[in-house]
Amino acid sequence: MKFVDEAEIRVEAGDGGNGFISFRREKYVPYGGPDGGDGGDGGSVYLVASNNLNTLVDFRYNPTHRAEMGQKGSSGNCTGKKGEDLYVPVPTGTIVYDSETGETLGDLIQVGDTLLVAQGGFHGLGNTRFKSSTNRAPEKATKGSAGEKRLLSLELKLIADVGLLGMPNAGKSSLIRAVSSAKPKVADYPFTTLRPNLGVVRVDENRSFVMADIPGLIEGAAEGAGLGIQFLKHLARTGLLLHLVDVQPYESEEDPVESAVKIIGELEKWGDELTEKPRWLVLNKIDRLMNEEMEEHCQAIVDQLGWEGPVFRVSALQGDGLRDLVYQIMNFLERSKEENYAETP
Repeated sequence: MKFVDEAEIRVEAGDGGNGFISFRREKYVPYGGPDGGDGGDGGSVYLVASNNLNTLVDFRYNPTHRAEMGQKGSSGNCTGKKGEDLYVPVPTGTIVYDSETGETLGDLIQVGDTLLVAQGGFHGLGNTRFKSSTNRAPEKATKGSAGEKRLLSLELKLIADVGLLGMPNAGKSSLIRAVSSAKPKVADYPFTTLRPNLGVVRVDENRSFVMADIPGLIEGAAEGAGLGIQFLKHLARTGLLLHLVDVQPYESEEDPVESAVKIIGELEKWGDELTEKPRWLVLNKIDRLMNEEMEEHCQAIVDQLGWEGPVFRVSALQGDGLRDLVYQIMNFLERSKEENYAETP
């Protein structure tokens, strides 16, 4: 299935039912009064976060969502039936905008989060409502109000604990395949990842985290070049970024340091939302280096980058260094969560 992270939909709440004009006609009540009932309220439209969806693709084929209209009132002071509310499931991580005003209406992060996006119309009043001491037989009723109609823009941001970033063929797909049950496409040519992949990394029986594999970036991604620009925004929800660097690229004149600098530059262009996140350097494909040259080669990359954060040397293909990396990530996420709880008043 194609990954779709943006969609536009139209939501229409139900109109309120009209009030009813009626008078009692009973054999032994010669002066029967008004008994027209009110209409029913129109149904409203809600968006509900669900973990049963992971893309917005269904909305491309089903863009309009209507709630039920309220029924009109009837005689005997009977109120019309209320229109059923419509609950539309969306993936967790969906941000909702009003397409016409650009206003952000809500951010559905947790499963079960519910957002009212179109208010149902109010019911009309039957003629019983207008009875008074001076008007014993009112022939007046009101119509129900129209339900709210809106054009909405939906934007999905994946929710993951850890995000992978790097140039095409840096080994991101191989890494997430090696440490989780995700099975993205892996090949020896650029842009094998055309959509984000989520994988659950189980450290032990009761400890796990979610990792996101984002399509590879190229220079100019922040301005719209390549594939990664479509998914950079997904990294905003992660708690940790892993910057993968191919230490010994095949058939490439580009130096690993130059590649890493370009990625850092794209993050800076995107803004503080990404540059201020914790970021670890992961030097991948060390299996291509001889043991005696690996340490010197990797240290040279770290020194030229002036990297001051954590550094890991791994081989996603052979599995070297992955166990330590996974445990270090898990420990970091747990510490971060404890610190956030401690700061919460």
